[in-house]
Amino acid sequence: NLVAKAKGPYAREVQSLFVKADVPYSVDLPWCDYLELNGIITPVAAPEPAGAPFVCAFASPFVQRRIYHAFSQQVAAAYQDVPALDGADMLEEVFTPGRLDVAALLERYKAYLERLRQRGRDPFRDQPLRADFQLPEAVGHFHLYAWLLQAVGKVCVITPEFPTGNGKVDLRIRWEETTALLEVKSLGAAWEVAGARVQVARYARQQGLDEATLAVFVPTERPEAVAKVEGTVGVEGVEVHLVAIPWRP
Repeated sequence: NLVAKAKGPYAREVQSLFVKADVPYSVDLPWCDYLELNGIITPVAAPEPAGAPFVCAFASPFVQRRIYHAFSQQVAAAYQDVPALDGADMLEEVFTPGRLDVAALLERYKAYLERLRQRGRDPFRDQPLRADFQLPEAVGHFHLYAWLLQAVGKVCVITPEFPTGNGKVDLRIRWEETTALLEVKSLGAAWEVAGARVQVARYARQQGLDEATLAVFVPTERPEAVAKVEGTVGVEGVEVHLVAIPWRP
């Protein structure tokens, strides 16, 4: 019932909570009222500084995980006839003794998106639009998670985590005795990249990891813009690998 309500008339508002931690709450907004009454969101005190006294948060971690998974499957369902990986790809550089190269795995995801485009397929088509008729940023997050399940879900355990309750998605990928951290973000400007690197580095260090990967959906398809933000940088003792995923918002 919660999933059905989340996919209802205010689906785009629900999706926005997966990429923004400061969505203002007001009982006078019909979508806030609807989602709260149906047990999907709850108001919480806004962090300082903020433009509103309360912001929206999911009612519980279980509700958040369940809705995230449901939206992920919905985005990917129409394109499961296209293999997630090239049939000849052995993933040699992805799985090496004692290490899981998530950045190399994300390059396969980018290749998958290109194969879809070459077939005239758009994985983000028919998704709920924002008020400005653009796709919500979270759609890319959902699709990447669903692709990971399809590509390596048989050998890896992929767990979405939401450390802040909303507005942030971490994917923990475990293969044998190896754990890797992948943070997924949507950034509108290149200057935001530095702060995102610091954020994921600190979280990785808290988890006892010396490297982490940042998947950044960038609203451009210009190769020079993508290359500008990609690469590996040492941040506070943690190697942060940033992979830019171009898409058309």
